[in-house]
Amino acid sequence: MDKEIRSFLDFLQTEKHASEHTIKNYSVDLREFVRSAGTKKASEIRYLDIRSFLAYLKTKNYTKSSISRKLACLRSFFKYLTREKVIDANPASDVATPKRERRLPRLLNSEEVCHLLEAPSKNTWEEKRDRAILEMLYSSGLRVSELVGLNNEDIDMFSGLVRVRGKGKKERIVPVGKVALKTLKDYMRHKPPRDQGHSLRVPIYFNRFGGRITDRSVRRMIIKYVRRIALNKGVSPHTLRHSFATHMLDRGADLRSVQELLGHENLSTTQIYTHVTTRRLKEAYDASHPRA
Repeated sequence: MDKEIRSFLDFLQTEKHASEHTIKNYSVDLREFVRSAGTKKASEIRYLDIRSFLAYLKTKNYTKSSISRKLACLRSFFKYLTREKVIDANPASDVATPKRERRLPRLLNSEEVCHLLEAPSKNTWEEKRDRAILEMLYSSGLRVSELVGLNNEDIDMFSGLVRVRGKGKKERIVPVGKVALKTLKDYMRHKPPRDQGHSLRVPIYFNRFGGRITDRSVRRMIIKYVRRIALNKGVSPHTLRHSFATHMLDRGADLRSVQELLGHENLSTTQIYTHVTTRRLKEAYDASHPRA
């Protein structure tokens, strides 16, 4: 199948404009499958060959997410061969994707969140910006990609609402808390003159060079403040999003409202937080009830 694989990888590069990382991963996955299939030609591969390959991966202790990725690669490969009329049907199309493990999200409790939000304490515009970013992430449960994409036109200071562009460019309106608005106003008053733009499309959050702050910069910034307060936990922008959702549910918010605030397309994605709140209730019960 070497010829077919080379053709498929060329297709990914020239027509799909796939990244080098993606092409490299697909090449590795396909070569691994070829070793499993032995001397069979592409036209001889059947449903059971795909299943046998997945079973082999399982014996090698691959995670379900890795197995799912390799199956997705095979589906794309054989779909391409079907389109090119090299084979008559896609043998991987009916193979079920392994159910992924649902890991409970990493969280901060309310006290830990407060310590982190108050960590940027120096009276500089950068730390005022950092405080505004942390407050916004926790106040509205934004993804970091959504936060760095915000422009002046997206925030309504009077009504306390922000327009967010989420996955698939879907827009949603979410509320911003009073504290987050206060820190945002404070930051915007102290931005360097070169960053003061009148255009509505000017980014809200700037880096020190006057450009839009990036996802990576926000992640590095959070790590800096986690170290400053000696918080012995791994924290990312998503940790604040998870904490936002869990704390909302802990305090009586309904699941549908939290779903809309987070911008989840399916309620099942939001339901992971009910497992967290249920676990915490069980822990509290076990620790407190005399007959637990």
